[in-house]
Amino acid sequence: MIILISGISSGFGRAMAMRLSSEGHKVYGTFRKPSDVIKGVTYIKCEVTDDAQVEAAVKQVLDAEGRIDVFINNAGIGIGGPLEFTPLEDAKRQMDVNWMGMVRFLHFVVPAMRKQGSGKIICMSSIGGLIGLPFQGLYSASKFAIEGYCEGLRLELRKTGVSVTVVEPGDFSTNFTSRRKSVTGPEVAEAYPNYARSMESIENDEKSGLKPDYLAEQISKIVASKNPPYNKIVASPLQKLSVFVKKIVPRRTFAWILSLYYKL
Repeated sequence: MIILISGISSGFGRAMAMRLSSEGHKVYGTFRKPSDVIKGVTYIKCEVTDDAQVEAAVKQVLDAEGRIDVFINNAGIGIGGPLEFTPLEDAKRQMDVNWMGMVRFLHFVVPAMRKQGSGKIICMSSIGGLIGLPFQGLYSASKFAIEGYCEGLRLELRKTGVSVTVVEPGDFSTNFTSRRKSVTGPEVAEAYPNYARSMESIENDEKSGLKPDYLAEQISKIVASKNPPYNKIVASPLQKLSVFVKKIVPRRTFAWILSLYYKL
């Protein structure tokens, strides 16, 4: 298959590119900053916040291969901290990369897939796209946006032969934790005394989380599936349970449970 992945420099994207390429797929991947090259993968330099660069990246694949069988939207960033202290420019960038980056790619990928009468769209969301997370509210907002967009897109493409799958990873041990931009300062600590303790808990969960290779394995199964799932949660049993619990208990009760877990 001809596969295009956004954001393959590290983490999930790199693991997926390695796995899918090793299975014999022709993999193209976009990157913003250079990294160690994966043998057999074609790299395309692309800033996902730039309309023209995204259009050019998709066109490069279509010109070379004549089709895109699978598109995996993976590029993303994280911003942590109390919402009121997060600079508005950071808030805009969070949404521009995580959500609008996906929108840009799909704006150019969907017409090609619809015309060819087939294709798989796989978009990376998060457990944070199903549960609003404290001190990661903007990240959650960007992932909630992905969930809503893909739910609508799936219905629009229902009779075209193009499938849409949203993947919700839980905590994984990647460099995403160290790359997260966090708000700090004495005024933040004064206003939110539990902030540091809560973020420490979040980061510890991530550092002890699942390995990216496991996520890549699950993506490989979706790529190979004749009937891809609408959604796929890839997380620990506890995190999967939390999504179920949210559906069955009152929201106030669930908020109380989260406040205990995140030491708020």
